[in-house]
Amino acid sequence: MRFHTSRLAGALLVGTAAIAFAAPAAAQSQQDTVASQDAEDEVIVVTARRREERLIDVPVAVSAFSGEALEERGALDITDIAQSVPNVTLEASRATNSTLSAFIRGIGQQDPVSGFEQGVGIYLDDIYLNRPQAAVLDIYDVERIEVLRGPQGTLYGRNTIGGAVKYVTKRLPLEPSFKARATYGTYDQAEGVVTASLPMGDLVRVGGSVARLSRGGFGENLTTGLENYNKDIWAGRLSLEVGGYDEPGFIRVQGDYTKDKSNPRGGHRLIPGLASGAPVLDNVFDTRGALNDPEQEVESYGVSMHAELELSDALMFRSISAFRKDDSYTPIDFDALPAVDVDVPGVYLNEQLSQEFQLLYDNGGALTGLLGFYYLDAKADTLFDVRIFTTFPGLTAYTQAEVDTETYAVFGDFTFDLSEQLSISVGGRYTWDERSAYILRQNYLGGGSPIFGGAGVPFGGPSTDFDGSREFKKFTPRASISFMPTPDHNIYASYSKGFKGGGFDPRGVGANAPAATPGAPTDEEVAAFLSFAPEQVDSYEVGYKGDLGMLSIAAAAFYADYTDVQIPGSVACTVAGLPSFCGVVSNAGKATFKGLELEATARFGGGFNLSGSLGYIDAQYDEYITNIGNTPTDVADFRVVQNTPEFTGNLTASYDTDLGGGDLNLGASVSYRSKTTQFEIPNPYIDQDGYALVDASIKWTAPGGNWSLGLYGKNLLDKEYKTSGYTFVAVNPTTGAIVNGANGFPVPTLGPEGTLTAFYGNPRQVFATLTFEY
Repeated sequence: MRFHTSRLAGALLVGTAAIAFAAPAAAQSQQDTVASQDAEDEVIVVTARRREERLIDVPVAVSAFSGEALEERGALDITDIAQSVPNVTLEASRATNSTLSAFIRGIGQQDPVSGFEQGVGIYLDDIYLNRPQAAVLDIYDVERIEVLRGPQGTLYGRNTIGGAVKYVTKRLPLEPSFKARATYGTYDQAEGVVTASLPMGDLVRVGGSVARLSRGGFGENLTTGLENYNKDIWAGRLSLEVGGYDEPGFIRVQGDYTKDKSNPRGGHRLIPGLASGAPVLDNVFDTRGALNDPEQEVESYGVSMHAELELSDALMFRSISAFRKDDSYTPIDFDALPAVDVDVPGVYLNEQLSQEFQLLYDNGGALTGLLGFYYLDAKADTLFDVRIFTTFPGLTAYTQAEVDTETYAVFGDFTFDLSEQLSISVGGRYTWDERSAYILRQNYLGGGSPIFGGAGVPFGGPSTDFDGSREFKKFTPRASISFMPTPDHNIYASYSKGFKGGGFDPRGVGANAPAATPGAPTDEEVAAFLSFAPEQVDSYEVGYKGDLGMLSIAAAAFYADYTDVQIPGSVACTVAGLPSFCGVVSNAGKATFKGLELEATARFGGGFNLSGSLGYIDAQYDEYITNIGNTPTDVADFRVVQNTPEFTGNLTASYDTDLGGGDLNLGASVSYRSKTTQFEIPNPYIDQDGYALVDASIKWTAPGGNWSLGLYGKNLLDKEYKTSGYTFVAVNPTTGAIVNGANGFPVPTLGPEGTLTAFYGNPRQVFATLTFEY
């Protein structure tokens, strides 16, 4: 096995994508405070276009959540915000607690293996996270979270084809500070977070946070005795800051570390065991899978340096540098039964080195903008067994997929004010991508592969032994026009192009590649069979943002043409006469997305506020080509866009009043998602019908604001809802309808028990939080 050693480089950076108090530009870009309103003007300032602007001026659909707002609602991790943002899905991916599946406006990716890119960019302090592992970020010491909807490729890179989610941590204050938070709740939830900082003179500050986040399981693994859906995390951050605030320069060096020892999440079988007769369990959070090797563990860490320097009154230079690494060891028991039917021990090893430079121009006149350069060197290695001992005793299909990405990009974005009311913006990004892959598939007999401690011996030659690379180049422009009849109203129209890189199917079986000489494909034929092309989207949007006094509104209508859509997956197949599984990634064809989004906040006075969001999307495939009997067939009429409900909505009411000399905040919200399909082929077992979730909170802050006590309820009606699943059952190749056997249950395609398992969202949770700070 080839192993890539870690590489670490220092550089300078400052991330300023913020939503903040209106403030002088020189001071505000360093303070990076967020999502608050000026007491007099109630002006919200954002840097969604990587430079400071009023939110109302930005021709981009943006939702933002301050750390204070997230604390008041009791948000636990980054997936919680999806309840409040239209046309957004954020979920923990199937058998893990920490791998993120993200979709915005119909575009996303839920397959976590190397070779497949995300469709939604995830950013930690303006640093792009190249892989979805370790991306379910817990909420502590957070300044804000932003969600940018629609392609953001010009300023944020090639894999923000659906949008971007930005997690921004707090900057260190000028004065000494200390904050401690303790939480206890149902299912033995016990959390503690301690944050402190100290100035070391007029220019230097040090600080950091330590977090212990734990919870008992919602259910139990009845075979291993382990708690199921538990949480066991240690995490921390450490920062050193120099300058900033009123200084012309700023440097921030930061490191973070997370260790997740949570148990593997076992799925809930939706059908009885078709060979063993094992019944369906009553508790959807219980499971019976026996696989627990390797022991689940996720470790992630990173270091970064952010810096900015004012070169003149009009020019600022920024540098953003980072190194990140994460290792995930996980046992995935697809069939969720004790037998070794479809058992998959897996390892994900990722690391990345990135560098970004920006030069910002703003002389207070009609022209503002920036130029930038970006570099990424990323490595993603995935290793796993697929053990199907009950089908063929001791048979294991081992896969090792090492996929490297090297990317360069230059970009620019400028806004010119034609008049006080009318402005235009243009931008573009040119990206050079090189994807290199080494993919090995080898059958073993007599037990698991030696890589995972098995006693199996190689059987036959490798079914895939591929080493190759491909290059991709793309220009992604954007343009917009804004008309502001008054400073409090903005009517805009925009166009943007998104781009997601191509690559190689890490589960592909090279021996099955179509060949001029049957059974003996050439290297070129194998490369063509395993590779897939980039996908792209052309997105058009019109919107309105306005402040009507007591009512603030942001509305958008969008239309998108989505082409060369990448559809990864795996199916049961035969390799060298033995049962196995095969990757079936393809550029299926074309899709069209059109929809509406509305976000509004009403301030009624007397401390009562009402806010809400509504999203509607009509997402459909116009062309979906798949091979049926070796004949390319368009099955678009029978396919749907996954993880994209037609309707999403949220309504939140809050009331703030004085009580006992302190401040009392009451909140309640209801969120709704219509029917959601987990994959492109509808499946009545694992798909989720429409449902609503109800949350509530009570928080009292003592006089002076030094301490507070909150009580929070999540999913108060204890709604049971599916978030993801696995399926290996026979379907009609055209319609996708499940094929039932004589017993009335689906016919299994991999393993005799039949794999139809589901994973569920959290049940009702109630917890209290005590916070002290000075």
